[in-house]
Amino acid sequence: MRSSGPRPHGGRYDVLFAYEDEDIIVVEKPEGLSVISAEGSRALSLYDIVTAHIRKTNPKGRAAVVHRLDRDSSGIMVFATHARAKKALMENWNELVFERGYAAVAEGVFRDKAGCFDSWLVENRGGQVYTARPGAPGALRSVTNWKVESSSPRYTLLYMSLETGRKHQIRAQLAEVGHPVAGDSRYGARTDPLGRLCLHASILGLEHPFTHERFSFESPPPEGFTRLVEGRRDSHETR
Repeated sequence: MRSSGPRPHGGRYDVLFAYEDEDIIVVEKPEGLSVISAEGSRALSLYDIVTAHIRKTNPKGRAAVVHRLDRDSSGIMVFATHARAKKALMENWNELVFERGYAAVAEGVFRDKAGCFDSWLVENRGGQVYTARPGAPGALRSVTNWKVESSSPRYTLLYMSLETGRKHQIRAQLAEVGHPVAGDSRYGARTDPLGRLCLHASILGLEHPFTHERFSFESPPPEGFTRLVEGRRDSHETR
């Protein structure tokens, strides 16, 4: 099932509803759509679209945000449909989520085919995340396993499996090794080949907070990611 809402500059956001029951809703977020609007903003958010969907059958219902994706990324997300489910998910998130996988297009070519980023990340007052020494004030250990799926002379398509879920974890760690996510000027990317952040939440493994049934939701990388590593350029790319 799909629901949609208007984009600010024309067109519509298309949101795929992958699963829903009385406690949770799993959706595929499009890039460019915020999970929740900034305070004072009237811009459409994914929260608004999911709430409107819930209210088709429950006029007083509303979505509850339990985790987030960056506005310019895309992929699988889960919402709670009531306060009790939100509390159960947020208090037990690390136990209930047994797999988190991302597809990312990074600038450049990797020497190795697989590896693990194991670093300490800290956020500054401006919201930027960077690597710090172990045990530095506010620093959190961040572990990401990665493997190369395919590459071209300019870009590498990676599968990233998270053992921890820190803010901007993948973006900061790839930037630290000199291979920022394509389109991520905030973390040093020099190109913007698709006019978006080339990061996609492709896999979410979730244990239901009440039934304890285990689900695995998967969304393939956007077609544009594949085009990049096949060497086909886009008009957004800078040289």
